[in-house]
Amino acid sequence: MVPDDRLTAALLTQPQATEHKTHADRVFEEIERAIVTGQFAPETRLGEETLAERFGVSRGPLREALRQLEGRGLVVRLPHAGVRVVSLGHADLIELYEVRANLEGLACRLAAQRISDSEATALEALLRQHGDEEGVRTGTAYFQEHGSFDFHFAIARLSKSRRLEKLLCDDLYSLTRLFRFRTGHKPGRPRQAYDDHLRICEALGRRDAELAELLMRRHIEAACKELQAMT
Repeated sequence: MVPDDRLTAALLTQPQATEHKTHADRVFEEIERAIVTGQFAPETRLGEETLAERFGVSRGPLREALRQLEGRGLVVRLPHAGVRVVSLGHADLIELYEVRANLEGLACRLAAQRISDSEATALEALLRQHGDEEGVRTGTAYFQEHGSFDFHFAIARLSKSRRLEKLLCDDLYSLTRLFRFRTGHKPGRPRQAYDDHLRICEALGRRDAELAELLMRRHIEAACKELQAMT
């Protein structure tokens, strides 16, 4: 398990500048954000020359970033067609949300059983930061930055299960962000999502594992229904 003081510090730390990251890491996050936010639409071809110029890197770090994106399922490499942004169908969407509901529900249950007082306080502080953002206050958008500033990422870490954290924060995280962004601007959804997070946080603070799991499952299922209505 991650020591309490390190995990608490991570939850309280806002996204920092990327000087401590490799060029490949930086480019990965920038391209991921461009895909998640729709700047690179599904099936867009990602040419190396254009990307290298746009992000100011050489081909080596760029290719490593593209390999990371391929590993996260955000891009596909097609014969004679190069690298393209993934295009997922209805069945892919349903499968992803079914997996998320089960894994994130379990993460919530474990977090409720394992969370410390300082971690619960840190999670509450994280949500207060989210609530101060203009999009959440006005109910127009709820977009959480990559990493520890993301509520779902934080829950996965608080589960203190290395395998579960890897599945949610490495294998599924980027695709999760992609679909969440699409519902994060739908009228009424930003505030509803934030209120859901508050209720989950309260359940975790009370160490109510059963309720925390139930609330997370309902939260993800509601997001899935919203997205299905849009497609």
